[in-house]
Amino acid sequence: MVSTVILPKDYATLILNISTQTLTKAQKRWRVAFVAIYFSRGMISVARDIVPKKTNFSPISEIISTPSYTVLNIEPNVREENDSVHPDKTENLPGCSSFDTIDKTKLTDMMRNKNLEELRRVGDVEGLTRALQTDPDNGIQGTEEDVIQRRNTFGPNTYQKPPPKGLLFHIVEAFKDTTILILLVCAALSLAFGIREDGLKEGWYEGGSIFVAVFLVIAVSAASNFRQERQFQKLSKISDNIMLDVMRGGRRQKISIFDIVVGDVVFLGIGDQIPADGVFLNGHSLQVDESSMTGESDHVEVDLVQNPFLISGSKVADGHARMLVVSVGTNTAWGQMMSSINHDSNEQTPLQARLDKLTSSIGKVGLVVAFLVLTVMLARYFTGNTEDDDGNQEYHGGKTEVNDIINSVLRIVSTAVTIVVVAIPEGLPLAVTLTLAYSMKRMMADQAMVRKLSACETMGSATVICTDKTGTLTMNQMTVTKFWLGQENMGEDYSDAISPEVAELFHQGVGLNTTGSVYKPVSGNMPEYSGSPTEKAILSWAVLKLGMNMEELKQNSNIIHIETFNSEKKRSGVLARRRADNTIHVHWKGAAEMVLAMCSHYYQSNGVVNLISEYERTQFEKIIEGMAASSLRCIAFAHSKMQEEDMQHKGEGTSNKKLKEDGLTLLGIVGLKDPCRPGAKKAIQTCRSAGVDIKMITGDNVFTAKAIATECGILGPDQQVNSGEVVEGIEFRNYTSEERMEKVENIRVMARSSPFDKLLMVQCLKQKGHVVAVTGDGTNDAPALKEADIGLSMGIQGTEVAKESSDIVILDDDFASVATVLRWGRCVYNNIQKFIQFQLTVNVAALVINFVASVSAGEVPLTTVQLLWVNLIMDTLGALALATERPTNELMHNPPVGRTEPLITNIMWRNLLAQAIYQITILLTLQFKGKSIFNVNETVKNTLIFNTFVLCQVFNEFNARKLEKKNVFAGILKNHLFLGIIAITIILQIVMVEFLKKFADTEKLNWGQWGACIAIAALSWPIGYFVKFIPVAKRPFLSYLRR
Repeated sequence: MVSTVILPKDYATLILNISTQTLTKAQKRWRVAFVAIYFSRGMISVARDIVPKKTNFSPISEIISTPSYTVLNIEPNVREENDSVHPDKTENLPGCSSFDTIDKTKLTDMMRNKNLEELRRVGDVEGLTRALQTDPDNGIQGTEEDVIQRRNTFGPNTYQKPPPKGLLFHIVEAFKDTTILILLVCAALSLAFGIREDGLKEGWYEGGSIFVAVFLVIAVSAASNFRQERQFQKLSKISDNIMLDVMRGGRRQKISIFDIVVGDVVFLGIGDQIPADGVFLNGHSLQVDESSMTGESDHVEVDLVQNPFLISGSKVADGHARMLVVSVGTNTAWGQMMSSINHDSNEQTPLQARLDKLTSSIGKVGLVVAFLVLTVMLARYFTGNTEDDDGNQEYHGGKTEVNDIINSVLRIVSTAVTIVVVAIPEGLPLAVTLTLAYSMKRMMADQAMVRKLSACETMGSATVICTDKTGTLTMNQMTVTKFWLGQENMGEDYSDAISPEVAELFHQGVGLNTTGSVYKPVSGNMPEYSGSPTEKAILSWAVLKLGMNMEELKQNSNIIHIETFNSEKKRSGVLARRRADNTIHVHWKGAAEMVLAMCSHYYQSNGVVNLISEYERTQFEKIIEGMAASSLRCIAFAHSKMQEEDMQHKGEGTSNKKLKEDGLTLLGIVGLKDPCRPGAKKAIQTCRSAGVDIKMITGDNVFTAKAIATECGILGPDQQVNSGEVVEGIEFRNYTSEERMEKVENIRVMARSSPFDKLLMVQCLKQKGHVVAVTGDGTNDAPALKEADIGLSMGIQGTEVAKESSDIVILDDDFASVATVLRWGRCVYNNIQKFIQFQLTVNVAALVINFVASVSAGEVPLTTVQLLWVNLIMDTLGALALATERPTNELMHNPPVGRTEPLITNIMWRNLLAQAIYQITILLTLQFKGKSIFNVNETVKNTLIFNTFVLCQVFNEFNARKLEKKNVFAGILKNHLFLGIIAITIILQIVMVEFLKKFADTEKLNWGQWGACIAIAALSWPIGYFVKFIPVAKRPFLSYLRR
């Protein structure tokens, strides 16, 4: 028997010559695998012969520890015909084999250090793509198993945030308050001396009561701050959840930034945040802002050869691209940096700063009163002018025991300290925090996400809103409704009326010059379009009306250079080579009048090219004006052939190529209809009635802008325009500074504006004293959003750069939500004013009563525990009750609050002084005549004073709900929290009086005494009603005192 030796070459011949008809499905796959390996080996051997020996490049990366072909994992039972992934899109996708062969550390280091040499060793971006088992065109498989394996192998795209501050932290912080510490010392001394004098059974009451009251105040304050912290954490998670476009399984889809995995192919456009570390796959004119990572303000150009690295946390400044994700989460420099940063939610807003000053001023008054009370009471005690509960003189000089002296002095000091506690309105910052946290939560439900706390309150003072048109006033649902080819309106069915040559040029002009894409399911369903609403509308029109085949078009053309669209140029262009005849074509698409200005000829539907005469140019301009007057956005297409030498002399390299911009041939003009949002007109009317001026700033031409502004109610009916109400951006830009300041108030619509024009308008309005809110969605809107008092970015169309520059994100891009934010802003300010009025009434009454009583009678009617209870009612429970009122329609009937408007208005002074004077009169009457009026002893009299004082605050809390309206009960049944807090306060007061005799130092009251207390307190309502008939001066009350 003779053995035959078969060489490797013979194996190849043997396998290649086997008839495919005799092979099983598994054998066919083996055959394909063998051919692939055999071919790659052949190419490598050829490359070795060609590449010089000194070159260190190798097709096998050091990142991959074993030869590249070991990554290929052929499984005999792969997808069957009925798999859910379509074979036409996924047959070229790599199998999801193990990634154990990849050195993750070297991969991470390569990205972090931007190591181009290491990337070359991998085999460039192409080799890295193979190693990560990704298809550059179709992405990863995207099955659940594939994504899970990648996440388990390379980690998730999340970073470990520092843990939020717990409840214990806030309790410790509350203990750091100076007045609280003084009270705790007094409580400890009082407890010690009380136990020493009266024993443990009876002696702990006074000191223990103060301890309990102080701990209760601390617990409520800490719990409120802890709840606010958690609320901010939740909102932070929502704001960080960016949606991105990725390609998975051959299909473009939106996923969360947290769901990105290594190997994903991500689409990047202007303003997008780079979600992870990765490399450039393909794209055009890509420039990246890496200032957040490097501090360098200059934009970095990214390409496939010199700098293919894309760093997480950077922003796309210009161009568009696809990137391959290489490192995610904490494996990126951005992830490591963010893990070490603790986002502090204790941002102090301007209103909180003003309230801190107010708190400080009131606190100083309280300190003076407390010091006077302390001085007078100590003097009266040591001069023998005070009596104990049995009517005996307390101090007898040297005969008085030291314990008695210390106890009495401690009681006096404790009372003085408690007066300070009551006087200092520490509930004001709490009220601001509560109302901001509450309004933020509610605004989220109303499609507005607050990024900066100060915006909540500032929005209430807004006097001007500068709004975009597209997507804000309109629905951003574009459809092509008009098509002019030459000077012929093409009507409805024109597929057969256009010559094949012109149709082919339209296919190129639409399909190659776009940032959108078309996905055609195999099942025969309607194509799916992705991209901006404008891009989707044009793509849909070209596919359905002109029969464009996107895949075939891209196969037949080679894109050489792209000039991306931006709001300055208002057009985009593409330079492409047609493979069939090797001709080079330039296509432009953009604002109709701007593209028309670049054209010297135009196509007719039959393919004939005509020169554009002056008359015909005028006719085209009238066509554009007519479409724009019908609220249509006009987009024109232009084309020209270029010679090879014309393209090459522009300079070497793609980035230096410049597209031809004159002597073009106009292909046609389409009109896109974007209907007004249903609630926009009503929202604009609401803002106007609230004294807020609305200005529309748009990039569309003046005719479209006027039509939409009329439809939305910004301009009068029938587009009646007064002089100076509608301007173009270039006109506004060319005004002198004085002219701009003179005319900016009258402008209602600015058309053909650039982002610089928007910034200029914001600056002018602010100089005029306006509080300006601005909406924006593009990267170039960032300066105006930052310059404005309130920046409002769009959640759907807005870029990440715009969102980061804004204070509030409008999640549904709807102007009605902007009006809602205005309502909430006014509500926040109004709620704070309600609480200030309520608290100052208590402050004034408590200080005057205690001071007068201590000076005249040598004692205060309210004990330390009772004062702490009043403090709890007015600070914490009062803040909860009044700071959570929802906005009402009446808020939108008032003029905006100016920058210099005092926090405490004359109306508030009128209301609070009336109530304070009433309470002081009643309580001092009870102090000096209460025993004889009610025929009771000293303890019952003091209980009556305490009970009446607390009930006065309960009734006055209703008065505080409305600063000007006489009906304080309007809408009260809708505010369940307010009613609940009132009920809790009353129940706790009953418990304090009736059941906690020793704790609160009270006596039980009979039904008649309770009725008297309620009747006296209820008089607060009629007083509050009638006092609102008293007119007040416009000049601030405190300004008279400053003279």
